[in-house]
Amino acid sequence: MVINYSTSAAGSVRVEIQDGRGIPLEGFTVNDCDEIYGDQLERVVTWKGSSDIGRLAGQTIRLRFELKDADLFSLQTRQRNR
Repeated sequence: MVINYSTSAAGSVRVEIQDGRGIPLEGFTVNDCDEIYGDQLERVVTWKGSSDIGRLAGQTIRLRFELKDADLFSLQTRQRNR
């Protein structure tokens, strides 16, 4: 998952992935998400250092964004070349 965002010096972005009912998925909770700060056009979101969300392919998911003094402009998911 790649995001385009901007935060203040004290701001941050974190992303949680939930199942279709809104229950956080193990390994993808907001607390597992590595805090993101700054201003980037294409920043890969990571959870405990990993960006691999391939195991979620085909599942219905929800995304919850925690924004602290931040703006989120866009997000993309990309398939890795293997």
